[in-house]
Amino acid sequence: MAREYSPYALNIYIGCSHRCKYCYAPHTLQRTEDSYFGKPQPRKDILKLLEKDLQKNTYKEQVLISFVGDVYCDNADNSETTREVLKLLNAYNVPVAVLSKGGSKMLRDLDVFKSFGNRITVGTTLTFLDENKSKEWEPYASLPEDRLYTLKTLHENGIKTFASFEPTIEPDESIKLIERTLKDNSVEHYKIGKINNYKKADKWQNWEEYLQNCIDLLRPANKQVYYKFCLRKLAPNVELFANEKNPDLYNVRILENEQLKFL
Repeated sequence: MAREYSPYALNIYIGCSHRCKYCYAPHTLQRTEDSYFGKPQPRKDILKLLEKDLQKNTYKEQVLISFVGDVYCDNADNSETTREVLKLLNAYNVPVAVLSKGGSKMLRDLDVFKSFGNRITVGTTLTFLDENKSKEWEPYASLPEDRLYTLKTLHENGIKTFASFEPTIEPDESIKLIERTLKDNSVEHYKIGKINNYKKADKWQNWEEYLQNCIDLLRPANKQVYYKFCLRKLAPNVELFANEKNPDLYNVRILENEQLKFL
């Protein structure tokens, strides 16, 4: 569910160039794949409409960019609108989470990320460590090593990072990726789920074993983790702590005692 990722979401582009096999967006938006996949244009008047909204409303809870499409895919304006949206959100002190499979394309906005201070977290979806499998499932997204490099670079530059393990397609691949991020010390927060609504995927894997393997790796490392409901419901015998079931606990937010300063 989208709500498990963030209280709010902002979709800057409707469409994506990555052509992931498991993408739910064409069906959700009632679009053909040909009309959804390609070089998306920014939504009409997105900057004007966003500023109008920000002038009327104060957002103290996290806004996710984005839940539909990818703001660092091969889009029509080379993600310039993404940059302008981020600058606008920062000007109004909005706490933001950015999720992308664009890899090092995200680093072009490293200066903007830094300007948020502790009001931003930047993450990537991790599915396969195997490059060939990644190309098969996510043919035009950045490759695994590029995503891992990007996470490490963000972390080294003082940006809070997160990794989304949804979808998990092959648990063994996801476990290898978790081990790699622990070795690199590049991820602060993990969101872990599974593949959903894809060709009877629930029959492919032992999800209970996968959840337990994640726990065995991440608890000793004292990492922030949220296990999504879709995974939890298929592993009812695995006991979780309350903090591992709270979707909002590790979100960025404006605390009550922080003073808002509008530019």
